[in-house]
Amino acid sequence: MNPKTTSHRPPIIQELREMSRPPLTPEISEYLNPTQGIEGAFIIKKAGAWLKTATKQPEARMLFDRFWFEGELCILFADTNIGKSILAVQIGDSISRGQPIGGLQLTASAAPVLYFDFELSHKQFHTRYTAPGHGNYNFNKHFSRAVFNPAANKMHKFSSYQAYIENEIENAILTAKAKVLIIDNITCLRFDTHATNGALNLVRSLQTIKNKYHISIMVLAHTPKRNPIKPVTRNDLQGSKMLINFCDSAFAIGESQSVNGLRYLKQIKQRSIHQEYGAEKVCLCTIIKPQNFLQFHFSGHSPESEHLMPYTEQYRKNTETRVAQLQSQNLSIRQIAAKLNIASSTVFRIVRRLEKKEMNEPPTKSSPLERGQGCVSQRNGHAEALEA
Repeated sequence: MNPKTTSHRPPIIQELREMSRPPLTPEISEYLNPTQGIEGAFIIKKAGAWLKTATKQPEARMLFDRFWFEGELCILFADTNIGKSILAVQIGDSISRGQPIGGLQLTASAAPVLYFDFELSHKQFHTRYTAPGHGNYNFNKHFSRAVFNPAANKMHKFSSYQAYIENEIENAILTAKAKVLIIDNITCLRFDTHATNGALNLVRSLQTIKNKYHISIMVLAHTPKRNPIKPVTRNDLQGSKMLINFCDSAFAIGESQSVNGLRYLKQIKQRSIHQEYGAEKVCLCTIIKPQNFLQFHFSGHSPESEHLMPYTEQYRKNTETRVAQLQSQNLSIRQIAAKLNIASSTVFRIVRRLEKKEMNEPPTKSSPLERGQGCVSQRNGHAEALEA
């Protein structure tokens, strides 16, 4: 039987091999012998240890009543021209001063706020916060506003637009020493040509930034044209199924269909506390401008159902008219449904009804026999209308 072989090299051979190797590059040397600890993707602890750790942490405090808490990534969404930016600036101003908005709670301490404004021009912002005889509104020194720099020339240094924006957001947070971040709005910072994918990538990145710097973030988002007879839901947020999953909280601004100029706030998602302002109790508000500060004025609560458009004959006629207009533009049933935010089956029924009207047939489900237009006979399992 052959003696067992061994894989050990003689020391002299190993020494000669090491002497013949070229010196390691700094990158490879750091990889083989890291000067800093290597962190993996996950932190694993016993469940009981997590509970003990949590008991030492302070309770989350309110930044904007029950809608937004410290340490959360919150999404505020609404249709265009409803007042998202107005409310967002008002919330930021409130937090920077440590003073609650009338009728709502603020339990967090005053904190530096950084507001990324990708909606308003310099002049538009000025118009909202100035007034004849009152001058400019006196924002707190802890409230900072950031806009895109048209002369920026650093993007070529980064591998992607996403990496560039993430770096610039982090730099801005450090420069402003911000503890609260408000981004108006999500569509202006998307990393992808597909709106939903871009928004989702941004929310993921913001979650990483939030946890890294221990800050609170609010992101504003648009909704597609929605059906005014239906309550506001998470499905009204563009890319909702993904975005809602990655945020900590979300609320929406709805527009009352019963009182002109009246709006309401509704909780859509919450993790830090139970739902207080759901469909049975929305926060009512209007937009006012006392002196030189455009703002929301809160005036009580009521069920959301009181502010939805009732399904009336007039609404039905208006819907039929819009369907007919879009159909004349050669849009498909699905395209029409998407534009009007109604079900495809509803559009199909309306199209059939309109076709019957063009043929001068009553839009009923009665048979030709019942209408006195003929009788129905069965041949090979199919119904055939016979002229009388």
